[in-house]
Amino acid sequence: MKHKLLLILCLAALLVLPFSGVLAQDEMEQPLIGSWESCPTPENLPETVTMGAIFGLSEAVSVYGTVQQQAVQLAVDEVNASGYLGEGTTLEFSFEDSAGNRDQAIAAMTKLVEEDGVVAVLGPTLSSEAFAADPIAEENGTVVMGVSNTANGITDMGEYVFRDSLGEAAVIPGTISQAKAILGLEKVGVFYGNDDDFTVSGYDVFVQALQDNEIEILGEETFAKGDVDFNAQLTNLINQEPDALVVSALAAEATQIIIQARALGYDGPIIGGNGFNSPAVLRDTGADSEGLIVGGAWNYGNPDPTDSSVQFVEQYEAAYDASPDQFAAQAYTGAWLLASAVRCADSVDRTEVRDALAGITDFDSPLGVFSFDENRDALHDPIAQIVVDGAFQPLAVVMAEE
Repeated sequence: MKHKLLLILCLAALLVLPFSGVLAQDEMEQPLIGSWESCPTPENLPETVTMGAIFGLSEAVSVYGTVQQQAVQLAVDEVNASGYLGEGTTLEFSFEDSAGNRDQAIAAMTKLVEEDGVVAVLGPTLSSEAFAADPIAEENGTVVMGVSNTANGITDMGEYVFRDSLGEAAVIPGTISQAKAILGLEKVGVFYGNDDDFTVSGYDVFVQALQDNEIEILGEETFAKGDVDFNAQLTNLINQEPDALVVSALAAEATQIIIQARALGYDGPIIGGNGFNSPAVLRDTGADSEGLIVGGAWNYGNPDPTDSSVQFVEQYEAAYDASPDQFAAQAYTGAWLLASAVRCADSVDRTEVRDALAGITDFDSPLGVFSFDENRDALHDPIAQIVVDGAFQPLAVVMAEE
């Protein structure tokens, strides 16, 4: 198993190609993203269309929230520069910090929806925050779109609740299937956070996917959010000699789990949920993350990117001197989806915006051709990834070469 993983990493390293650039924004007549042709230029919008965003901008969750805020602001700048909402209309976002805290998310949602009267809201960052705060938006008939919520049941909260982030149920099964095909997995150890909606939901999907692929679960261990010492649980799992460790965790805990597993001498595959899908995890774990396998909604190095994905990467790197991650791509797409709903509705009436958003199909986005299903969940192709030389690379490329 370890030799096979090493061979895969070597093959993948040979396939890493430089990312090709695109024209700068001022060299294009209009951004590639957006419903330019399907909806006419609005004529009835106010001078300012105000929306809200609730992201984790402080504490451990800031590894997700900071890039989300940057991506939304990039989309806002593009919408306004291109005149997407019509002559004389400006889009603006009011950002609130949830800090990964349910009560703070509730307060932020209440402020935006009931006091500020925003047209729609992006966020909150975490699924646990969304379960606490989204009902406020639903009760007030205001669209709220999760751009990083992947737990089961998010859109079950009501008809005004959307998400453009693929749920774990849409990503994990394919990741496990591909990992089995490549690595020949037969038995694994499972490790998950048992006090968070996202990590518990990920655990449930992982277990079902493992059972569907006839992979034996040798043992299970749990931890709580905020824990920093995982040696006892990891030792129990590693001593059972699993072919892989399967872990559902958020970034802070994921980082320490990777580091401590390697320090204990485990050099086999680690298969993570969406919480591992952050450059911060790779940065803070260094070489220990080599061979990490994670499913996702978007990858910087997708071998067949859409034009809008290429443009997004170029514009984000130019604006922030850093490469975007999946959370940035989803937040950027979410801001454009809301702007498109307002454009197509030609109104800031919350119900009309909701109806226009629900009707969006075949939307050209960095995530690929995007639609909402009948439950207001995201529909687009997921991607499985493996960490090679400190960066996520598409696992499909390795599979093709293998």
